Amino acid sequence: MLVRMIAPAIGAICLFIGASQARAEVPPGPGIDAAVVQLMQDTGARGIAVAVIDDGRVVYVQAYGDRNAAGDPLTTDTIMYGASLTKTVFAWSLLQLVDRGVVDLDRPVAEVLPDLPSMYDADIANRYSDWRGLAEDPRWRTITPRIALTHSTGFLNFGWMEPDERIRIHFDPGSRYAYSGDGMILLQFMLEKGLGRDVGGDIQTGIFDPLGMTNTSLIWRPDFATNLADGWKADGAIEPHDERSKVRAAGSMDTTIHDIALFAAALIRGDGISPAARAEMVRPQLAITTATQFPTLQPDLPPERRRPDLQAGLGLVTFTGPQGPGFYKGGHNDSTGNTLVCLERGRRCIVILSNDVRSEAGFGDLVRTVLGESGVPYDWEYGAAHWGAGALSGAHTKPSSLR
Repeated sequence: MLVRMIAPAIGAICLFIGASQARAEVPPGPGIDAAVVQLMQDTGARGIAVAVIDDGRVVYVQAYGDRNAAGDPLTTDTIMYGASLTKTVFAWSLLQLVDRGVVDLDRPVAEVLPDLPSMYDADIANRYSDWRGLAEDPRWRTITPRIALTHSTGFLNFGWMEPDERIRIHFDPGSRYAYSGDGMILLQFMLEKGLGRDVGGDIQTGIFDPLGMTNTSLIWRPDFATNLADGWKADGAIEPHDERSKVRAAGSMDTTIHDIALFAAALIRGDGISPAARAEMVRPQLAITTATQFPTLQPDLPPERRRPDLQAGLGLVTFTGPQGPGFYKGGHNDSTGNTLVCLERGRRCIVILSNDVRSEAGFGDLVRTVLGESGVPYDWEYGAAHWGAGALSGAHTKPSSLR
């Protein structure tokens, strides 16, 4: 397979990478190129894009491989699916509203939407979720934005996973971590139906426009079609890019590696929100007590087997590794693998967008090459046995209209 943008002296570069695995400094571009080449060779991935932030500045952006089955090149301006990186962008936007006094992280959603379980019609259920399953469970009234942003609502990932496709609460809200996209959708519903806001508009004017993210949107734009990434599944089958017609706070963002690098740099610097809000976002808020992130509902580990370095922040996961505190967020569907990892020390990040889910198996090595030993918990994210699509099967795959 032809891999684009590689350095000529691969052998010498690979020797450099092997000698620098433990270094905290960001390697020069040829070292990153060689690591990506190795990842693609090892996993069979057809396309991947990488951005690196150092001291809060974007220092490297590159794309490799193909954007579609025709072999058109993946570029730094190719539109790629952001998947659940959307959740971190949404959390950032919500914290902007906290700074303005529009939202209180600890005010129950029920104070804004007192009749939530009865707010149902076909349009609401199609765009948001079916809240009727909450009618017999008063615990929904305790859910706050903080609880939803720390994935502790008690919901499954999505209500359509329930036998009757209605959202249910499976444990006391706020008591434990269990990944739920519908927790984010509940906050979107609160903002749009309870407070009369436009989530897509708020994110556009509060984040994308100020940062110059001109090729990023939470809803499909026709101009995206000229340079668009399709995706490859675990079996090598091609999946066309979905033209998402609804803003979904849980995962409808289309973006480019160039644009998401600008967001990651702002995130590590703390631009766009108050220092207090930024500190709250990356503060360890809730212990994570399961062996892996998926499936959403699984038994807690015994206390002696839990990872004290792993906690939920707001719209992201925090960890503490050899270089101190960091945070990360992943994004995945059948043909997408994304990750954003940041270390507070040195204000350094790596963002990886891939239109081939097979690439996820190599993320750990690539992150290590760029950031050094960081402690990012990929064994928890993907499962220790297999960092690839096999470990993610059933994790949070969902109909394209809900991605």
